[in-house]
Amino acid sequence: MKLLVKTFHGLEGVLSDELKELGARNVVPQKRAVSFEGDKELLYRANLHLRTALRILAPVLSFRARNENELYEKIFDYDWSRHLDNSKTFAIDSVVFGNVFKHSKYVALKTKDAIADQFRKRTGARPSVNVEEPDVNINVHVSGDRITVSLDSSGESLHRRGYRDGRHKAPLNEVLAAGMLKIAGWSPEIPLFDPMCGSGTILLEAAMAARKMPPAWYREKFSFMSWPDYDDSLWQKIRREAGEKIESPRVNIVGADISMQAIDIAKQASLEFRLNREIKLSKGAFEKQEPPFKAGMIIMNPPYGERLKKDNIIEFYRTIGNVLKHRFTGFDAWIISSNFQAMKNIGLKPSEKYTLYNGPLESKFWKFKLYEGTMKIKPQRITNR
Repeated sequence: MKLLVKTFHGLEGVLSDELKELGARNVVPQKRAVSFEGDKELLYRANLHLRTALRILAPVLSFRARNENELYEKIFDYDWSRHLDNSKTFAIDSVVFGNVFKHSKYVALKTKDAIADQFRKRTGARPSVNVEEPDVNINVHVSGDRITVSLDSSGESLHRRGYRDGRHKAPLNEVLAAGMLKIAGWSPEIPLFDPMCGSGTILLEAAMAARKMPPAWYREKFSFMSWPDYDDSLWQKIRREAGEKIESPRVNIVGADISMQAIDIAKQASLEFRLNREIKLSKGAFEKQEPPFKAGMIIMNPPYGERLKKDNIIEFYRTIGNVLKHRFTGFDAWIISSNFQAMKNIGLKPSEKYTLYNGPLESKFWKFKLYEGTMKIKPQRITNR
């Protein structure tokens, strides 16, 4: 079976590595996605275990269409009774690139009409549309005149682990946080500190990875469970095997934030996911924080000056650089930000640079090695890549 996993730009490499670890074949990175081959068991495992995946698609139909009539006819001619019947609900999600089709909602509407008309013609009735919690999710990807129609095996995006309630103003996406940890090369043996942890996404993702807890461990529903060939005994076997591998290692995962509300949110999430023994949290402004251990890794997501406002953002980033240089010798510090000008004013030379996306925001993820004698450099010498 050919499958496609969606992810964020910049995470295609780490997602490919995850798939290979699960036993996927013919793994091929693409733009914001990775294609691979596997059986039903791998599909189930991937939905449970992949930390940097947004959703997993199973393509069922591919064709070319130059106008709405051709689009409708090709979809109408496909036998949708393989995946759907009148007792089930469905929803269409469409993504459109190019000049042949320009409106994703219109493509979704024509796809819905074609499927509904086919059932009405064959059975005299049609399945209902449910955009909130459909039984069958259908994805339509349009690139120019090339249309690919897929079944979405995940349903709700896989980044929704269940530990976040949306109260924090500018949360980091869970998939992005997991990808950052993988890019940074963090492992449970490395003490981890997030001095601007917010609602704790980076810390929670690290604790889940350290415990070998699948990111979708507390999730009850996937779209593949509504497919005609769903094998519940196979799914229960996969769940049981995953549960047997969950550990309780000794780790140093520490977070701090200036907002007590953010700390409370993080504490509540860690309690609900039973990760409170792995994560230590405290309130404190970054400028006043001291290292919680002698050496280790720092990963932080400071304010960008976008959704979270910070007076004199350039000066604040200069302070970040000064604090890191003078107090955190022996650490590797990773910083993500979409404010490129502010990043240049950290005043430390990055040893590694990556481009990632935090939602729609293009962001830089830079590594700084903090050793004795770190020299400041002129901001204009750093170039964005």
